[in-house]
Formats: sequence, structure tokens, C-alpha cells
Amino acid sequence: MSGILDLLNSDSGKSLVNELAGQTGQDESKTGQLLSMALPVLMQAMNRNASASPESADSLLNALNSKHDGSILNDLEGYFKGGVDESAINDGSKILNHVLGDKQQHVEHALSQKSGINAGTVAQILKMATPLIMGYLGKKKAEHNVNNSGDLGGLLGGLLGGSDPKHERSFLESILDADGDGSIVDDVAGMFLDGNKKGNSGGLSGMIGDLLK
Repeated sequence: MSGILDLLNSDSGKSLVNELAGQTGQDESKTGQLLSMALPVLMQAMNRNASASPESADSLLNALNSKHDGSILNDLEGYFKGGVDESAINDGSKILNHVLGDKQQHVEHALSQKSGINAGTVAQILKMATPLIMGYLGKKKAEHNVNNSGDLGGLLGGLLGGSDPKHERSFLESILDADGDGSIVDDVAGMFLDGNKKGNSGGLSGMIGDLLK
């Protein structure tokens, strides 16, 4: 299964980076770097949330079935034309709040420090990008015929993997919960701000490691 970062290498992903950079007046390479750091963090947070309880997994599955089926990716030009619709930004904000909780601003600040994009713009980019990320997840759900919450964890875990999915998930677990307290976001922020780089190079871990140098 292709990983979440493969989205950025697709035609849709390249258009996404270009449009987000244009919407926010940011450098395209910085915007791409920001998304390369943020996407695995958000996907892993979704994975953690879905694994927390059957109810959490069902909630995510229902969202993918009812609203985020992937069709949004078929008209990126329309999504961004004239500025992203306020309802889409509100949707992205709600998703981020659900996924990251009260540590959302902490993560945005950490991403800001590493990407060189101010925190307010980071927040804006993530709000606009998150409905598209959910659309990508919904598209993959359909492609892999995931119809129950029990299979959702496998889909999310697969999207986090690369050539060695087990190694990549282990790497993400180590950086997202470095102190073993079960809290994702404070460890992510600490990694970005303090340069705490764990894991071996190669695949997704190598890509993130290169970004953090």
C-alpha cells in the first residue's frame, strides 16, 4: 500500500502544494516541507484515536462514509477557486481539533519553528489541507474495500508505512510518544523544537529525518 506521503508526489499532491502556497503567499518548497512533516503526524494521530475505542473508529468510518469519500480530490481547482470556502475551513478546523485536541496550537507552533512559516499561516494551511487529507483517506478506504471499523486500523497503519511498514510505524511511535506517556503532540513538538531525532534512516523515517536536520 502506498503511504500518505505519496500523496505529495502525485499530480493531486503537487497541485495541492501549489494551491496552498498561492492561497497563503508562501514559498512552494516551504509549503511542501510543512505538509511532509504534518501529514504523518496527523495520520498517526488519527490512527491513535481510531485505536482508542470501537466508538472512535466507528466515528471516523462514518465521517468517511458520509462526507469524505475522496471526490473532493477530483476538483482541486474548484476547491481553491476564489479562495477556499469558509465551510471547508470550518470543517478542517473541527477535524484538527478532534484529532489533536488541546495540543493543536502546540503542534502548529512546532511546525512553524521548523518550516519557517509563521504559526498563523501554518494553522491556515492545515485547516485548508485537512479536508483534502480526509478525502485521500476516504479514497483509499474505497480502493481497499474497508467497510468496518475493525479494518480501519489496518488501512491507517498501511498509509503510515513505506517499504517496511512495521519499521516505519515503530519509528513514528518512537517520535510521537517519546516519553511513553501516551501523549502524541507534546513529543512531536519537542522533537521539532529540540532536534530530538530518533529512528534509523530509510523510507518514511529517513525522509522525516532529512527534513529535521
